[in-house]
Amino acid sequence: VYGWGQQRGNTWDGDIFVRGAGDPSISGDFYRDDRFHVFDKFFDALYSRGIRRIDGNVIGNDAFFDQQAYPEGWSWQDLSFYYGVEVSALSFNNNAVDLTVYANGDMGETPEIEWFPFDTDYVNFVNEQVITPRDTEYDEFYRRLLGTNTILLRSKLPKGYVEKESLSINNASMFFMDTFKKYLEDGGISVGGRIIVDSQSQDWSSNEYTKLVEHQSVPLRQLLTRVNKNSDNFYTEMLLKTMAAEHFDAAGSTELGISLVEDFAASMAMDTSRVELVDGSGMAPSTLLTASDLSTVLVNMREHPQFETYKNSLSVSGRNGSLQYRFGDELAQKLYGKTGYVSGVRSLSGYLEAASGQTLAVSVITNNYTGETSYIDYVHEKIINQIYQNN
Repeated sequence: VYGWGQQRGNTWDGDIFVRGAGDPSISGDFYRDDRFHVFDKFFDALYSRGIRRIDGNVIGNDAFFDQQAYPEGWSWQDLSFYYGVEVSALSFNNNAVDLTVYANGDMGETPEIEWFPFDTDYVNFVNEQVITPRDTEYDEFYRRLLGTNTILLRSKLPKGYVEKESLSINNASMFFMDTFKKYLEDGGISVGGRIIVDSQSQDWSSNEYTKLVEHQSVPLRQLLTRVNKNSDNFYTEMLLKTMAAEHFDAAGSTELGISLVEDFAASMAMDTSRVELVDGSGMAPSTLLTASDLSTVLVNMREHPQFETYKNSLSVSGRNGSLQYRFGDELAQKLYGKTGYVSGVRSLSGYLEAASGQTLAVSVITNNYTGETSYIDYVHEKIINQIYQNN
């Protein structure tokens, strides 16, 4: 956070800038569910200086990334939900609002809703949901009108049902700044000017800017647990662009990040001529990898100096992450892996400690299925169980 101007008594006479640097964790993920942890740190820095009013604007700078909010090829149907949110150098609460629906009324009535942060008017919910009899099934329907922050709610919820859903927002940088301004004002620091998003590079070392406070994320090894244990698309795309920005000293882009991933994949003996990467997370259907190439990377990563950090970032069967409730007692904690899913595609890749004690690299991918994903998971687990028993 930088000041442009000077303090006069309890007033900052000028603008306040928030410089985004690609941190995906400005949320409660690593701060005991305190989603305002970072904003509180910023607020305290201003308040402790005696600032009670900002006469100028509150400006967010997101020039650390390019201005492409989504990688190419993402399905528009995914863009309403937490797994298909925008990617921005200024990101708050995983670029989503957290909706809670209470079906507490009578049948045929509209259920009550509330949302984080503080029922913000940054989004507009059109609540057309209906409470149905207790013995009926929950029928979900959420849709954000693309290019807007109007979100249609048309779910049918059994009486007494409580539903929680994280839904994406439009213009992540503005959402960050709008929430930050509200947070300042709720705490007693008024803002006389506007909230603005600036996407131009600035010389932050200039004497025109006064650094007021800085926040640094938790270490990368902890951020990677969100990528691999939780199979988190948002963290993946954010780290991809951050890597590109740091390496090339330029606005971080998906394309530059992918070039670095391909270079690393080649160093791990992956045949990159058979690889098609469009994004970091694999949400784009045109991203193509083979099971054998994934296993090749797993084998060669065992010689990498950061192997233990890498392995510990993976989900553990029967213990945590996306594998917490998969595999029986026999294979509990025997598989360190990463799951993958897009419509019609299910994958699992990782390290299996076989019954003999030998560690194996395993990768299973099923394409173009039309049945239930739970059945594909069952088949994958049967395959891996056979590998476990016979090695």
